[in-house]
Parts: sequence; C-alpha cells; structure tokens
Amino acid sequence: MTYERKNKGTCSVLTRVDLADDHTIRKVEVVGGCNGNLKGISQLLAGMKAEDAIARMRGTTCGPRPTSCPDQIARALEEALARMS
Repeated sequence: MTYERKNKGTCSVLTRVDLADDHTIRKVEVVGGCNGNLKGISQLLAGMKAEDAIARMRGTTCGPRPTSCPDQIARALEEALARMS
C-alpha cells in the first residue's frame, strides 16, 4: 500500500511510504528537505517494520521546531497503518 502525507512544520513538503501487508516498509520518499540525509534515512528504513520505525523516530525535533522530517515520516507511517486496519 502506498500512502502520501503532506508534511507540516518542516522544510520537506511531502512524505510517501510504501508498506507491505505485514507492515514492512518497502520504500520511503520525502520531497524537499535535506536531500542526502533523507535519502540515507529512507535507505535505512527499507525492510524495517513500520512500528519499529515509528518508535525510533516519533517525537524527534529539528532545532527549535516541535517536529522534524523523521517525525513526519513516523506520522505518515502511523496514518498508513491506520488505513490498513
């Protein structure tokens, strides 16, 4: 299942996640933001269970912002899982 979410409070503007039926992350794409960092995060997430990724990234902040690109990825994963239920 592919799910897209508009990001809020970050330099990146959109997160797209592709999940297998068993909640394994197939692919993560982030539009905007710090290109190299987000490509690296996306590669690290491939093959990981969505629940594990959420636990590691949810609540991460960026400077004075109350959110970050990893936090926005976690939120997209949460919403995708909710749609799968």
